[in-house]
Amino acid sequence: METPWILREQQQRVVTLTLHRPDARNALSTACLEQLVYQLEQADSDADVGAVVIAGAARFFAAGADLRELQQQDVAATQLDQRPLLWQRLAQFSKPLLAAVNGYALGAGCELALACDITLCGESARFGLPEITLGLIPGAGGTQRLIRSVGKSRAYQMVLTGEAIDARCALQAGLVSEVCVDALTLERTQQLAHRISQQAPLALRAAKQALKQAQETSLSQGLQMERQQFVTLAATEDRREGIAAFFEKRTPNYQGR
Repeated sequence: METPWILREQQQRVVTLTLHRPDARNALSTACLEQLVYQLEQADSDADVGAVVIAGAARFFAAGADLRELQQQDVAATQLDQRPLLWQRLAQFSKPLLAAVNGYALGAGCELALACDITLCGESARFGLPEITLGLIPGAGGTQRLIRSVGKSRAYQMVLTGEAIDARCALQAGLVSEVCVDALTLERTQQLAHRISQQAPLALRAAKQALKQAQETSLSQGLQMERQQFVTLAATEDRREGIAAFFEKRTPNYQGR
C-alpha cells in the first residue's frame, strides 16, 4: 500500500490537505508531490469542494525538496524529471488554494506556499529559498513567483543569499496576507477558506483566472480578460441568484450554474 504522505480532511465545502512526512520534515519528494497533485485534481473535479487548504506540521510546513533524490540525479535524469509537470498540474488547480504555514517553509516548501493563492502563517514561520547554498537555484517557480510577490530587491536578497525571512518580514513584503498565533494558523486559514467557499463557484473560478492573468500579462490584456469573464458571468444563474438574494435580504443559494 502506498504511504499516505498527504492526509485529507473535509469540513463542509473545504478540504484540508496536510503534508505528513514527519521523518523527513515534510520534504516534498516526487512521490509526496504526486499524492498532493492527485488530491488537488480530485478536489478540482468535485462539485462539493469550494476551496482547499494545504497545511504542514507545527515546526515544518515543508523543509524543501528531497535532497537524496536530487543527489542521485545527473543531467540526463534532471532533464527527464517529472517534477516540472507535477508543479504545472498543481498550478492549473482552478479553485481557491490556501496555505497555512507554521515553522519552516524552505526551498520547495516556500515554492508551494508561493504557488497558493492566499498564504497565512504563524509567528514561528520562516520562508526561504536556500538552493544557492547547495550550488543550485530554485527550480519550481521560486525565482519567478517570489519576485512577483515581494518585489525586486527582497527577492534578489533572498535568492542570492539563501537566507530565510521571518513571519513579520513576510507580511511586510506581501508574501503572506496574515500572521497568526501559531496554534490558530490552521483554524484561521480554514475559517477564511469556508468564507470563500460560500461564494458562487463560477465567479470564484473567473476571479482566480483574472487575478492570475494580472501577474502574467500586460494591463491591457488583463483588463480585456477581466471584462470577458464579467460578461460570461452575466449569463449564469448564480449571478441572478446573488443579486436577487441581495434585494431579498437572504443568503444566496449558489448552484454553480
